[in-house]
Amino acid sequence: MTGRGGGIGRTIAYGLLALPLALAPVRTRLRVPRRLLHEPVSAHGVSAVRCVFHSVLSAGVGIVAWFLIMLTALGLVRGLAYPLVAAGDYETSWGGPTLAGAWLVHAAVGLVIAPVFLGIVTLLGRLQLRSTRTVLGRAGSWWVIPAAVVLTVAGALFFAAWVRQI
Repeated sequence: MTGRGGGIGRTIAYGLLALPLALAPVRTRLRVPRRLLHEPVSAHGVSAVRCVFHSVLSAGVGIVAWFLIMLTALGLVRGLAYPLVAAGDYETSWGGPTLAGAWLVHAAVGLVIAPVFLGIVTLLGRLQLRSTRTVLGRAGSWWVIPAAVVLTVAGALFFAAWVRQI
């Protein structure tokens, strides 16, 4: 990144914007990083193939980012408000057999997982910026494309594992 940078909050927001930007016109995809992150991204003569390719990469990264934000919120709510959302079976719960122990363990897990997931979403936002530069601007590193594909597949596998454990 060559600009002044947008900070962690703006980079997280850009990671979450990857999904709606997948459907946006190219001019919007180039304008958002400039305005949100103060990062210049330029492109000249973007082909339809590059636009569709960027849409697929952007959608994949955006879906993974939204899934991680949902898990962050879920972990924090369930952890910090454990007595309000628990079914009342503290005997077999993590930290049981008492309510205080179960609450403490669930809150600790939520508070530890939240910054980890937010850090991953921040990295996804930076990856989104690099993929925009690489695919639309033709001025980035080649490794961004396989990295976006691998992270999207890993996110899909993580989602499948999460759904099966519910």
